[in-house]
Amino acid sequence: MTQPDTIAFALLFFAALALAVAAWLWGPPLSTALRRARVRRQPFPRAWREILRRRMPGFVRLPADVQLQLKKHAQVLLAEKPFIGCAGLVVSDEMRVLIATQAALLLLNRRAGYFSALRQVLVYPGAFVVDRTAIDPAGLARDERRVLSGESWQQGQVILSWDDVLAGAADPADGRNVVIHEFAHQLDQESGHANGAPWLGSRERQARWAAVLGAEFEALRQRLAAGAPGLIDPYAATDAAEFFACVSELFFEQPATLAAAHPALYGELKRYYASDPLVW
Repeated sequence: MTQPDTIAFALLFFAALALAVAAWLWGPPLSTALRRARVRRQPFPRAWREILRRRMPGFVRLPADVQLQLKKHAQVLLAEKPFIGCAGLVVSDEMRVLIATQAALLLLNRRAGYFSALRQVLVYPGAFVVDRTAIDPAGLARDERRVLSGESWQQGQVILSWDDVLAGAADPADGRNVVIHEFAHQLDQESGHANGAPWLGSRERQARWAAVLGAEFEALRQRLAAGAPGLIDPYAATDAAEFFACVSELFFEQPATLAAAHPALYGELKRYYASDPLVW
């Protein structure tokens, strides 16, 4: 083999090696993207459209392009996330479609994935009871029993009450939606423990988010201490994570009211969710 041939062979070898390494590195994301593209190309079943028409009246009022996005995102979620019934509940297509479509609201116009840490959705017939150990202000541990309509775990689970899912979908303007609330927690938990600061992509955006939401959170606590009424649910004052989840509900369900009362907060949520419900 001549020297030019040796050089050419070496170049081809290293090019092939580079392609192999790239395929190994990018193979899983690429295969996932291709699989999701195939799912999105499938028609949205007529029976699923009927479920949304009956159970989610706010869906039909959305612009056509938003409806299409929601349906396609819901199809991917339904293909990838297991839905498991609890306390004897048998999960139906109605449950799966209604939950997935409401959760898809948080994915509009965004390229951040499909709740990457979420492994499964657990559905109870109604409110469920959890037993926890709580630490009181004196530092003492005590057992606590709570009745919940939803919960989000960092271990990759969302737990929902079907009764509350139905109620949230039935009234799209009451500012309360358990699916939006718990899936907002999932977005928050993608960057670690839920702390009201989801991944934003840059230090500048993170700093602005912290300043605006921190000020709004503190203002809420001061209003509650003074006994003054306000738009944001008092539960949002529990901690920063609950504040983010509660105001996410308002952002999608009462955008005009939230924008008027808290314009800076609305602006941050608008940038984060890459959507403007005011124009829907």
